[in-house]
Amino acid sequence: MHGLTDELKKRALEEGFDLVGVAHTGPSETAPSLRRWLDDGMHGEMAYMERTAEVRADPGLLLENCRSVLAVAMSYRTDHPESGCDPGDNRVWISRYAWGRDYHRLMKKRLIRLGRWLEEHAPGCSWRACVDTAPALEREWAARAGLGWIGKSTMLLNRHLGSEIFLGLLLTDLDLIADEPTTSHCGRCTACLDACPTSAFTQPGVLDARRCIAYLTVEHRGPIEDELQSLLGHHVAGCDICNEVCPFTRRAPAGLHPEFEPASHRLRPTLEELERLDEDGWKAWRRGSPLGRIPFDALRRTLKIARQNLTRRSRNH
Repeated sequence: MHGLTDELKKRALEEGFDLVGVAHTGPSETAPSLRRWLDDGMHGEMAYMERTAEVRADPGLLLENCRSVLAVAMSYRTDHPESGCDPGDNRVWISRYAWGRDYHRLMKKRLIRLGRWLEEHAPGCSWRACVDTAPALEREWAARAGLGWIGKSTMLLNRHLGSEIFLGLLLTDLDLIADEPTTSHCGRCTACLDACPTSAFTQPGVLDARRCIAYLTVEHRGPIEDELQSLLGHHVAGCDICNEVCPFTRRAPAGLHPEFEPASHRLRPTLEELERLDEDGWKAWRRGSPLGRIPFDALRRTLKIARQNLTRRSRNH
């Protein structure tokens, strides 16, 4: 399988993926932590995490007789400003992952082409492409495939590309040649933990989603607690703070993929621009991006909070 594995990896790089590695399947190492996280209710309203916990722990439930996982990654880091804003600036923050094209579709198409290539060169094999929305523990399999390590922020970190990377998996019943996992290089650094405005990290490597700005602005559907509202600042769709302060991310190369460069209207829009949108306007505004998970009502809720925060900040300055 050496030749086939090497050719498959080469093909993955030709498809535009920045990182590629292989892991053998087996008992999940992070499934017990996932179970504790769910039992503690830290997943908030993400009921799908509870429903799919068993599947996430075993790739064989996603693909029968799954033996290998090909993990890939693409950088979405750009040269554009960070999420902080100047006093008096009425612009809000849309997370970097949503600036460019929808990575789900882009990466899924490329992984499917890889799967078809694999089937041509190993007739009769089975495979399945997974990008984010599939119930798989992407970060664990990427770490086991040597793409990086799971940092204190719970994100996958790579020494050269940092944490602003999209992950994808190709499951197969073939016995590919596995790569060696890497070691953690976080050391004593706690920049990500210290920078979180809402103190969402209960300890290194454990994130309480119920306090996470990304969860609150993307996944959460109900009212947001008064205590957390002021801490959301100008964030209306996601948060990049724990990524931005990571030393590996700060020195990572940027602009590797034009497809993830920001659409002009999604790069630091003004609060007024978004407030003027009706439901159809919001659907048009987010079209082609991965922001489809945010319904209009949730957006309006978050915009009201951002208005309060920006008004308060303007008065204080």
